[in-house]
Parts: sequence; C-alpha cells; structure tokens
Amino acid sequence: MSQTKSSGSTKLGRDSKPKYLGVKLFGGQVVKIGNIIVRQRGTKFIPGKNTKLGRDDTIYSMKDGRVQFSTKRMEKFDGTQKRKKIVSVVE
Repeated sequence: MSQTKSSGSTKLGRDSKPKYLGVKLFGGQVVKIGNIIVRQRGTKFIPGKNTKLGRDDTIYSMKDGRVQFSTKRMEKFDGTQKRKKIVSVVE
C-alpha cells in the first residue's frame, strides 16, 4: 500500500488574497463624504479633523474637502515621545 494519496491532492497553492492596504487619497486631493483615505492594520495614521476611524482601522472622510496630512508629537505613558501622522479633511 502506498503511504500518500494518488494524484489530485497537493499541499501547495494556498496563498492568501492581497489586502490592498495603504494611502488611497494623498494630500491636496479632493474628497467626498464617506471616501476612504487610508486602509491600514493598526493605527499608523490617526484620524484628525472631519475624519473617523472605522472598525478595521480604516480612516474615512466625514465632510467634503481636501485631504491634509500633518505630524504631531505624542507623549506615551512612560514619558517617551513619538511622532504620529494625522489625517484631516479641510474645507
């Protein structure tokens, strides 16, 4: 008796689909209500003015306007500082 199945069964070929993460609209581009600006895992970007954070950490627009990126120093609980990227929509 053979130890493995005959043809038709393989252990390869189970790759996951791409997730298409990243920045979708860049600084200065026009955005409408509900448009996705950034798709991310975790909070690499923080929502600012007129933007909200979705359940899967996606940042989307709450108003019509233009996308604006900025940086801000945030202090952690242990006293160290870190720069965070903030995404906002300005009119």
